[in-house]
Amino acid sequence: MKSDELHLWTIGYSNRSLEEFADLLEQHSIGMLADIRRFPASRKFPHFNREYLSESLRESGVDYDWLQGLGGRRNASNQTSANNEAWQNKSFRNYADYMQTEEFRSAFQNLVRLAKTCRTAIMCSESVFWRCHRRLVSDYFTASGGHVEHIFSDGRTQPHELTDTAIVQSDNPVTITYPGDPTLLE
Repeated sequence: MKSDELHLWTIGYSNRSLEEFADLLEQHSIGMLADIRRFPASRKFPHFNREYLSESLRESGVDYDWLQGLGGRRNASNQTSANNEAWQNKSFRNYADYMQTEEFRSAFQNLVRLAKTCRTAIMCSESVFWRCHRRLVSDYFTASGGHVEHIFSDGRTQPHELTDTAIVQSDNPVTITYPGDPTLLE
């Protein structure tokens, strides 16, 4: 993929109303919302449950797709996570390990296909990207030659920068590891 061709946005729904969320998508002309929650439901905010959200967004002119294969909450890998030791947060370390799998790469290719068709945003529940696996997916998208913008509550965006400890190998496929002292990254 070429960075001048492929763009991606990220957004977290946090405690927003559906109207506030849809307004942010509209403000950034998002045509496709790719839900990367492993479990696309919320007891606290049921308007973000997959079925309701999909239908509501369709009425607003935004398509919806659940990319289960990019979902977070991954279990520890059978392989060692020695290459991802910089992540102090175990769930991030587990996700970084998961990014080495064929399952992740296949799901990532689905995201690339969506991003090639229209302005696409990935969504999870956490309000800020640096506390969410959107950060790692953004690293992978960036390392693959794409450009990522993070959408904040006030409507502004911030370009994604590769995580400091990320080591990218641009082989086919791209691999990213996060070696180092676990105190480097939260």
